Amino acid sequence: MEPRNIALRLSYTGTAYHGWQVQKNAVTVAETLEKALASVVGHPVRVTGAGRTDAGVHAQVYVANFRTTSGIPVERLPLAVNTRLPDDISVFKATVVPDEFNAIGSCLKKEYTYKIYNSRIRDPFYVNRVWFYPRRLDEAVMAQAARQFAGTHDFAAVRSVGTETRTTVRTVHYFDITRQGNMIDCRVCADGFLYNMVRAMVGTCIYAAEGKLDPADIPAILESRNRTLAGPTAPPDGLYMTNLWYHEDVL
Repeated sequence: MEPRNIALRLSYTGTAYHGWQVQKNAVTVAETLEKALASVVGHPVRVTGAGRTDAGVHAQVYVANFRTTSGIPVERLPLAVNTRLPDDISVFKATVVPDEFNAIGSCLKKEYTYKIYNSRIRDPFYVNRVWFYPRRLDEAVMAQAARQFAGTHDFAAVRSVGTETRTTVRTVHYFDITRQGNMIDCRVCADGFLYNMVRAMVGTCIYAAEGKLDPADIPAILESRNRTLAGPTAPPDGLYMTNLWYHEDVL
């Protein structure tokens, strides 16, 4: 059988995992998926994921691709692999894609949503799924701060030291903050993200809501490229990958 390149659309809750990327001494989403796929296709598998989600981060929408010489029909692959996966990972769709398709390299833009449960009393159903924040936040000030990040900028001031990248310039297409009841959704879309960028942007918006900085300060903070001038890095629990864009119909 000629090797095929197969894209998978999946979802996972990241609480039990040390992020997406395979690591030597920690359980990761990629390693768990590779083992399940290998037992279905009958040979070792290497998956390429749409991005490196950190420990504790979730994905409502995620895309990965792998190559296989197995003849299993793609429409049967999701059910077959899901019987071998734990309950916190599900594959919804498998698609044969062109050989040059790569889940990260072919991705045009990504959307993350950060969820804050803003109430004096925590909700046990949201444990490990949101950032529980008991002090009242003004979402209108947060939204004003979020808008300052839109556009093409150097985002070095809101990245943690981690993976080296060629450039820290990115284009943020939108950063919208809305509230429904106690839940604040921070939805951000960009052509790519730096390490911890979304979580640092959310922390900066919270600093604005608490009066620790003015939304109008944010362009100068970005220009400074100084991480210590921006807000803290929000915890991983509230972060979800929520949308991905490709030329190919993989979602």
